[in-house]
Amino acid sequence: MTIAIIGGGPAGLMAAEAAVSTGAQVELYDSMPSVGRKFLLAGKGGLNLTHSEPIESFLSRYGARRAFIEPAIRSFPPSALQAWAGELGVRTFVGTSGRIFPVDLKAAPLLRLWLRRLRLNGVRFHVRHRWCGWDEQGRLRFLTVEGISLVQADATVLALGGGSWPQLGSDAGWVKILSERQVPIVPLQPANCGFDIRWSEHFRAKFAGHPVKTVALVVKGRDGTTIRRMGEFVITVNGVEGGIVYMVSASVRDMIAIGGMATVWLDLAPDRTVKQLEHDLSRPRGKRTVATHLKRYAGITGVKAGLLREVAPNDVFTDPARLAAVIKSLPLTLVAPRPIEEAISTAGGLSFEALDDNLMVRSLPGVFCAGEMLDWEAPTGGYLLTACLATGRLAGGKAAQWSKTDAMG
Repeated sequence: MTIAIIGGGPAGLMAAEAAVSTGAQVELYDSMPSVGRKFLLAGKGGLNLTHSEPIESFLSRYGARRAFIEPAIRSFPPSALQAWAGELGVRTFVGTSGRIFPVDLKAAPLLRLWLRRLRLNGVRFHVRHRWCGWDEQGRLRFLTVEGISLVQADATVLALGGGSWPQLGSDAGWVKILSERQVPIVPLQPANCGFDIRWSEHFRAKFAGHPVKTVALVVKGRDGTTIRRMGEFVITVNGVEGGIVYMVSASVRDMIAIGGMATVWLDLAPDRTVKQLEHDLSRPRGKRTVATHLKRYAGITGVKAGLLREVAPNDVFTDPARLAAVIKSLPLTLVAPRPIEEAISTAGGLSFEALDDNLMVRSLPGVFCAGEMLDWEAPTGGYLLTACLATGRLAGGKAAQWSKTDAMG
């Protein structure tokens, strides 16, 4: 009984682990020279494995696709993921934000330990194998350095990623292959992404690369809902990215798709009320410059002051009431999401309606799918990795179970 896993990211590796634990022979294929490349890059700033919040809150992060992703996560919740890391020899801790990290914060040691265990358990790895679909006999076709290789498998797990960071292997080449088989695909879109803003040349030259710290970002939905996120983000040459921008990116992206642009509001002084600001800014300015007055009585300096100057009309700065109001609600017009290649992750993908409860493609018996290539999205904070691991574990185990049942007739 041979299970082919195509894709060496977290979902594929977990699928391999689940399948090999059943006694199956597992062959894992990846197009890159080594596996886990995106996993390693994602862990550069500290590997966020999962999140410690209550499971109901955790599951709510998957939005409209919660019902489809929930069974996999309930079968491998954050607590189980922590225990799994511990079994590998990787101790974890809960950060002040509730996020869960390895004690050393690094991805590489965990990946080394994981690959070592997979190899010891019998998983065989084949790198530089680009999947090209199936031949007429249903064999898997791979393009290798030596030409086309054909592989017969009893079941297959596709864990090929979305379309972000294609240089690391997830280039969405699978979309064409599955579409030609009439498997429904929801178009891929950037998720956890930055957005373009038409900055002035002066602002762009002076503040690109600067972090905007301790602010609130407010998004007002067309349905009357309001999203408010506290934290920070970064000014870029093209617009904004990072932190709280990623937290609201799904809503903003969808608003732009409908209306061509989206306005969000920045609270540059979230620890003070409008009345407090107005009172303090009403103090006599005397010979002080506006910049000095803003610094002394509103705590607005640097990039925050630059944002005010960039967006607010000049006459606002002579009116304490209007100035206080704009400090608390500074409008920013976002005109487009950044390209999918730059995004942290992707939305869209293989439609869950095309899959059965075991993540098998209904029209392709024996073909299971997992990870980011499925049509779901979630914010950063451990939710992306948890869902990839959980769906990989489910798909790998079910693929092995299916192949045994199929072999028995």
